[in-house]
Amino acid sequence: MNAQEMWNLFAKNETISSGYEAWAFGGAPDKLAQLTLDGIKTATASAYPLYEREGEELPKEGEYSVILDSGENAVCVIQTSKVYVVPFAEVSETHAYKEGEGDRSLDYWRQVHEEFFIACMQESGLTFTPQMKVVCEEFLRVYP
Repeated sequence: MNAQEMWNLFAKNETISSGYEAWAFGGAPDKLAQLTLDGIKTATASAYPLYEREGEELPKEGEYSVILDSGENAVCVIQTSKVYVVPFAEVSETHAYKEGEGDRSLDYWRQVHEEFFIACMQESGLTFTPQMKVVCEEFLRVYP
């Protein structure tokens, strides 16, 4: 099923005045999409400098997204419930737990995300530091 088909199934029984974005999680899109579908993953984080570089708006509370797997198949629909920006070194244990990855600890989160952010930043000609701002997003799986 593609993103539009899943959105149509979700939206037919809802009163929604906005659209949606379709995207896949970085790093391990299939695994992370499954964790989201299973209700384990309820948060994500991204590098703030990449939003700045692209001139892209940050996610907003209330927005909808169709989560895709690595084959661009729709897995589920989420709705953003909270967005905040903090330095990488100040991401909380609570946020790390909500991301649902590994043993859900802050140590695991920092290890995996530092590696991921270093690679993403290098691709864009930028440098990762522990003080780099991170966009923390919490969400609810709303369909199915």
